[in-house]
Amino acid sequence: MLKRTVLVIEDDAAIRQGIVDALDFAGYAAGEAADGHKGLALASDAECDLVLLDLVLPGPDGLEILKAVRRERPGLPVIILTARGEESDRVKGLRLGADDYVVKPFSVKELLARVDAVLRRSPERPEEVSRVPLPGGVADLARREVRLRGGRREELTEREVALLRYLAANPGRAISRDEILTRVWRLDPRGIDTRTIDMHIARLREKLGDDPDRPAVILTVRGVGYMYGRSRAGGGAGAGCPDNDE
Repeated sequence: MLKRTVLVIEDDAAIRQGIVDALDFAGYAAGEAADGHKGLALASDAECDLVLLDLVLPGPDGLEILKAVRRERPGLPVIILTARGEESDRVKGLRLGADDYVVKPFSVKELLARVDAVLRRSPERPEEVSRVPLPGGVADLARREVRLRGGRREELTEREVALLRYLAANPGRAISRDEILTRVWRLDPRGIDTRTIDMHIARLREKLGDDPDRPAVILTVRGVGYMYGRSRAGGGAGAGCPDNDE
Protein backbone atom coordinates (compact mmCIF):
# COMPACT_ATOMS: atom_id res chain seq x y z
CA MET A 1 0.00 0.00 0.00
CA LEU A 2 1.35 3.41 -0.97
CA LYS A 3 2.09 5.84 1.84
CA ARG A 4 -0.04 8.98 2.05
CA THR A 5 2.11 12.04 1.37
CA VAL A 6 1.95 15.24 3.43
CA LEU A 7 3.58 18.45 2.22
CA VAL A 8 4.91 20.60 5.08
CA ILE A 9 5.30 24.32 4.26
CA GLU A 10 6.96 25.93 7.29
CA ASP A 11 9.85 28.41 7.46
CA ASP A 12 10.99 27.53 11.00
CA ALA A 13 13.57 24.79 10.42
CA ALA A 14 13.19 23.19 13.86
CA ILE A 15 9.39 23.03 13.67
CA ARG A 16 9.49 21.78 10.09
CA GLN A 17 11.97 19.01 10.90
CA GLY A 18 9.97 17.98 13.95
CA ILE A 19 6.81 17.67 11.85
CA VAL A 20 8.60 15.73 9.10
CA ASP A 21 10.09 13.32 11.66
CA ALA A 22 6.70 12.80 13.33
CA LEU A 23 5.00 12.12 10.00
CA ASP A 24 7.71 9.67 9.03
CA PHE A 25 7.38 7.85 12.36
CA ALA A 26 3.60 7.68 11.89
CA GLY A 27 3.98 6.04 8.46
CA TYR A 28 3.46 9.02 6.17
CA ALA A 29 5.77 10.22 3.42
CA ALA A 30 6.65 13.92 3.79
CA GLY A 31 7.67 16.67 1.44
CA GLU A 32 8.85 20.05 2.71
CA ALA A 33 9.32 23.67 1.76
CA ALA A 34 10.93 26.49 3.78
CA ASP A 35 9.45 29.48 1.93
CA GLY A 36 6.39 30.56 0.03
CA HIS A 37 7.91 30.30 -3.44
CA LYS A 38 8.89 26.64 -3.13
CA GLY A 39 5.76 25.89 -1.13
CA LEU A 40 3.52 27.34 -3.84
CA ALA A 41 5.32 25.38 -6.56
CA LEU A 42 5.08 22.08 -4.67
CA ALA A 43 1.48 22.60 -3.58
CA SER A 44 0.51 23.28 -7.21
CA ASP A 45 2.43 20.45 -8.88
CA ALA A 46 3.68 17.80 -6.44
CA GLU A 47 1.83 14.56 -5.77
CA CYS A 48 0.60 14.94 -2.20
CA ASP A 49 -2.50 14.02 -0.23
CA LEU A 50 -2.54 16.89 2.28
CA VAL A 51 -0.74 20.19 2.96
CA LEU A 52 0.33 21.50 6.37
CA LEU A 53 0.61 25.23 5.74
CA ASP A 54 2.20 27.90 7.91
CA LEU A 55 0.60 31.30 7.34
CA VAL A 56 3.66 33.51 7.89
CA LEU A 57 6.27 32.71 5.24
CA PRO A 58 9.01 34.47 3.25
CA GLY A 59 7.70 35.19 -0.23
CA PRO A 60 4.05 34.38 -0.89
CA ASP A 61 2.35 33.93 2.48
CA GLY A 62 0.16 31.04 3.51
CA LEU A 63 -3.11 32.73 2.53
CA GLU A 64 -1.80 33.38 -1.00
CA ILE A 65 -0.76 29.74 -1.28
CA LEU A 66 -4.15 28.60 0.02
CA LYS A 67 -5.94 30.74 -2.59
CA ALA A 68 -3.80 29.20 -5.34
CA VAL A 69 -4.39 25.65 -4.08
CA ARG A 70 -8.14 26.15 -3.95
CA ARG A 71 -8.07 27.56 -7.48
CA GLU A 72 -5.81 24.88 -9.00
CA ARG A 73 -6.40 21.82 -6.79
CA PRO A 74 -9.74 22.37 -5.02
CA GLY A 75 -9.90 18.84 -3.63
CA LEU A 76 -6.51 18.92 -1.89
CA PRO A 77 -6.92 19.01 1.92
CA VAL A 78 -5.10 21.85 3.74
CA ILE A 79 -4.47 22.28 7.47
CA ILE A 80 -3.14 25.71 8.43
CA LEU A 81 -0.57 26.23 11.19
CA THR A 82 -0.96 29.48 13.10
CA ALA A 83 0.42 31.30 16.12
CA ARG A 84 -1.91 31.71 19.08
CA GLY A 85 -2.57 35.41 18.42
CA GLU A 86 -3.51 35.07 14.73
CA GLU A 87 -7.24 34.49 15.14
CA SER A 88 -8.19 36.78 12.26
CA ASP A 89 -5.85 34.89 9.93
CA ARG A 90 -7.33 31.57 11.06
CA VAL A 91 -10.79 32.87 10.20
CA LYS A 92 -9.56 34.06 6.79
CA GLY A 93 -7.97 30.68 6.16
CA LEU A 94 -11.14 28.77 7.00
CA ARG A 95 -13.19 31.10 4.81
CA LEU A 96 -10.74 30.50 1.93
CA GLY A 97 -11.32 26.76 2.24
CA ALA A 98 -8.80 25.39 4.77
CA ASP A 99 -10.01 22.07 6.16
CA ASP A 100 -8.69 22.61 9.70
CA TYR A 101 -6.11 24.56 11.71
CA VAL A 102 -3.61 23.82 14.46
CA VAL A 103 -2.43 26.52 16.87
CA LYS A 104 1.27 26.75 17.78
CA PRO A 105 2.68 25.45 20.00
CA PHE A 106 0.97 22.14 19.32
CA SER A 107 1.62 18.57 20.40
CA VAL A 108 2.70 15.98 17.86
CA LYS A 109 -0.20 13.77 18.99
CA GLU A 110 -2.74 16.52 18.26
CA LEU A 111 -1.21 17.30 14.86
CA LEU A 112 -1.21 13.66 13.75
CA ALA A 113 -4.79 13.22 14.97
CA ARG A 114 -5.91 16.19 12.88
CA VAL A 115 -4.01 14.95 9.82
CA ASP A 116 -5.62 11.54 10.17
CA ALA A 117 -9.10 13.03 10.66
CA VAL A 118 -8.87 15.32 7.62
CA LEU A 119 -7.56 12.53 5.40
CA ARG A 120 -10.40 10.25 6.54
CA ARG A 121 -12.94 12.93 5.63
CA SER A 122 -11.40 13.43 2.20
CA PRO A 123 -12.47 11.27 -0.74
CA GLU A 124 -10.07 8.44 -1.43
CA ARG A 125 -7.74 8.77 -4.37
CA PRO A 126 -9.19 6.49 -7.05
CA GLU A 127 -7.35 3.33 -7.93
CA GLU A 128 -5.75 3.06 -11.36
CA VAL A 129 -8.60 1.19 -13.05
CA SER A 130 -7.65 0.07 -16.57
CA ARG A 131 -10.58 -2.16 -17.61
CA VAL A 132 -14.25 -1.79 -16.74
CA PRO A 133 -16.55 -4.81 -17.35
CA LEU A 134 -19.84 -4.01 -19.08
CA PRO A 135 -23.01 -6.12 -19.53
CA GLY A 136 -22.25 -6.39 -23.24
CA GLY A 137 -18.50 -5.97 -23.44
CA VAL A 138 -15.65 -4.06 -21.82
CA ALA A 139 -14.32 -0.52 -21.54
CA ASP A 140 -10.56 -0.54 -22.10
CA LEU A 141 -9.44 2.70 -20.46
CA ALA A 142 -5.79 2.25 -21.43
CA ARG A 143 -6.83 2.20 -25.09
CA ARG A 144 -9.63 4.72 -24.56
CA GLU A 145 -12.20 2.54 -26.24
CA VAL A 146 -15.34 0.51 -25.58
CA ARG A 147 -15.71 -2.91 -27.21
CA LEU A 148 -19.24 -4.29 -27.29
CA ARG A 149 -20.77 -7.51 -28.60
CA GLY A 150 -21.34 -7.57 -32.32
CA GLY A 151 -18.05 -5.79 -33.01
CA ARG A 152 -19.26 -2.33 -32.06
CA ARG A 153 -16.49 -0.03 -30.87
CA GLU A 154 -16.68 3.45 -29.34
CA GLU A 155 -13.81 5.83 -28.74
CA LEU A 156 -13.70 7.56 -25.34
CA THR A 157 -12.51 11.10 -24.74
CA GLU A 158 -9.96 11.80 -22.02
CA ARG A 159 -12.68 13.33 -19.86
CA GLU A 160 -14.92 10.28 -20.31
CA VAL A 161 -12.02 7.97 -19.38
CA ALA A 162 -11.30 10.01 -16.23
CA LEU A 163 -15.00 10.07 -15.28
CA LEU A 164 -15.53 6.33 -15.77
CA ARG A 165 -12.27 5.51 -13.97
CA TYR A 166 -13.30 7.58 -10.93
CA LEU A 167 -16.75 6.02 -10.73
CA ALA A 168 -15.41 2.48 -11.23
CA ALA A 169 -12.75 3.02 -8.55
CA ASN A 170 -15.54 3.72 -6.04
CA PRO A 171 -18.08 0.92 -6.70
CA GLY A 172 -21.29 1.07 -4.71
CA ARG A 173 -20.62 4.61 -3.44
CA ALA A 174 -22.92 7.47 -4.41
CA ILE A 175 -20.73 10.29 -5.75
CA SER A 176 -22.07 13.83 -5.89
CA ARG A 177 -21.79 16.09 -8.91
CA ASP A 178 -19.73 18.50 -6.81
CA GLU A 179 -17.26 15.72 -5.98
CA ILE A 180 -16.97 14.84 -9.67
CA LEU A 181 -16.27 18.48 -10.55
CA THR A 182 -13.66 18.67 -7.78
CA ARG A 183 -11.93 15.32 -8.22
CA VAL A 184 -12.26 14.69 -11.97
CA TRP A 185 -12.70 18.12 -13.56
CA ARG A 186 -10.32 19.69 -10.96
CA LEU A 187 -12.67 22.68 -10.63
CA ASP A 188 -14.19 24.53 -7.70
CA PRO A 189 -17.87 23.51 -7.96
CA ARG A 190 -19.14 26.78 -6.51
CA GLY A 191 -21.05 28.73 -9.15
CA ILE A 192 -20.72 26.00 -11.83
CA ASP A 193 -23.80 24.48 -13.46
CA THR A 194 -23.56 20.80 -12.53
CA ARG A 195 -25.80 19.82 -15.47
CA THR A 196 -22.58 19.54 -17.45
CA ILE A 197 -21.96 16.35 -15.45
CA ASP A 198 -25.37 15.00 -16.46
CA MET A 199 -24.63 15.63 -20.15
CA HIS A 200 -21.29 13.81 -19.90
CA ILE A 201 -22.97 10.89 -18.10
CA ALA A 202 -25.64 10.66 -20.82
CA ARG A 203 -23.02 10.53 -23.59
CA LEU A 204 -20.92 8.03 -21.65
CA ARG A 205 -23.91 5.75 -21.05
CA GLU A 206 -24.65 5.76 -24.77
CA LYS A 207 -21.08 4.69 -25.60
CA LEU A 208 -21.14 1.99 -22.91
CA GLY A 209 -24.39 0.54 -24.23
CA ASP A 210 -25.97 1.35 -20.86
CA ASP A 211 -29.77 1.58 -21.21
CA PRO A 212 -30.65 5.17 -20.15
CA ASP A 213 -34.06 4.02 -18.87
CA ARG A 214 -32.69 1.08 -16.85
CA PRO A 215 -28.93 1.68 -16.50
CA ALA A 216 -26.83 -1.16 -15.09
CA VAL A 217 -23.38 0.44 -15.15
CA ILE A 218 -23.81 4.08 -14.11
CA LEU A 219 -26.76 4.48 -11.76
CA THR A 220 -28.45 7.74 -10.86
CA VAL A 221 -28.82 8.34 -7.12
CA ARG A 222 -31.60 10.86 -6.66
CA GLY A 223 -30.59 13.96 -4.73
CA VAL A 224 -26.91 12.96 -4.74
CA GLY A 225 -25.36 12.16 -8.10
CA TYR A 226 -24.13 8.92 -9.65
CA MET A 227 -22.83 5.50 -8.67
CA TYR A 228 -20.95 2.75 -10.46
CA GLY A 229 -23.33 -0.16 -10.07
CA ARG A 230 -21.20 -3.17 -10.92
CA SER A 231 -18.77 -5.15 -8.77
CA ARG A 232 -15.05 -5.47 -9.56
CA ALA A 233 -15.80 -8.80 -11.22
CA GLY A 234 -18.64 -7.33 -13.26
CA GLY A 235 -21.47 -8.38 -10.95
CA GLY A 236 -24.79 -6.68 -10.35
CA ALA A 237 -25.72 -3.31 -8.96
CA GLY A 238 -24.00 -2.14 -5.82
CA ALA A 239 -25.43 -0.96 -2.54
CA GLY A 240 -27.29 2.29 -2.15
CA CYS A 241 -30.63 3.70 -3.24
CA PRO A 242 -30.34 4.20 -7.00
CA ASP A 243 -33.11 5.91 -8.90
CA ASN A 244 -33.22 5.80 -12.67
CA ASP A 245 -34.95 9.14 -13.08
CA GLU A 246 -32.69 11.87 -14.45
